[in-house]
Amino acid sequence: MSDFMNKAKDFADKHDKQVDQGLDKAGDYADKRTGGRYDEQIDKGVDAAQARTGEGDQGR
Repeated sequence: MSDFMNKAKDFADKHDKQVDQGLDKAGDYADKRTGGRYDEQIDKGVDAAQARTGEGDQGR
């Protein structure tokens, strides 16, 4: 399992912009599905996830 995690981390590091864009899309989808009720919490989660990948938030 650790080999898989290392490969995933390497991918995220090398493709940070794409990962951040995917996280933004996932956050937008979750926000839409919840009718905007958890917008602030979703944004915080997306920001935290983006900060943990590669160089951080590349989409903003």
